Amino acid sequence: MLRYLPFLLVLALWIYAFIDCVNTPESQVRGLPKVVWVLIILLFGEVLIGPIAWLAAGKQRQPAAGGAGGTPAEWHRNHGAKWVAPDDNPEFLRSLREENKKDEALLKDWEADLRRREEDLRRKETGSADGGGGSGDGASGSDGSDGGDGPRGKGGKSGKDPEDTPPAAS
Repeated sequence: MLRYLPFLLVLALWIYAFIDCVNTPESQVRGLPKVVWVLIILLFGEVLIGPIAWLAAGKQRQPAAGGAGGTPAEWHRNHGAKWVAPDDNPEFLRSLREENKKDEALLKDWEADLRRREEDLRRKETGSADGGGGSGDGASGSDGSDGGDGPRGKGGKSGKDPEDTPPAAS
């Protein structure tokens, strides 16, 4: 089993160097064109010359971001997290407040429309129950009553008493 380890390490280095070369932007390749580096890695990979040459001289290595902190742990300490939990993110909370205001305004509009429609229905019901909403003879009042002086009104019409109507729901 251990006799295969050197072969596997060479293969792993060969694959790593090839993928690194292919994924490197053309602007970061040094010395030779990128296609030539790929050919060198593939042709001289078995003897490790191609992959080692690529890792040593082929790619322009950039220093760690921020200058200071060569190790990943130092880099993480010097750079704050970009992502914040939603309940701590002021932009997210602001967007929730704006959506809430829009939803409340829409709800108020719907409620006002519903109240208006309910009032229209009540007026129609009281108008039809009081004698069909008036016959054009001027006998009916502006509040939908039949103009009578009692619960039955003039001429034996059956009208509603104001005490019989249910109160308006709010």
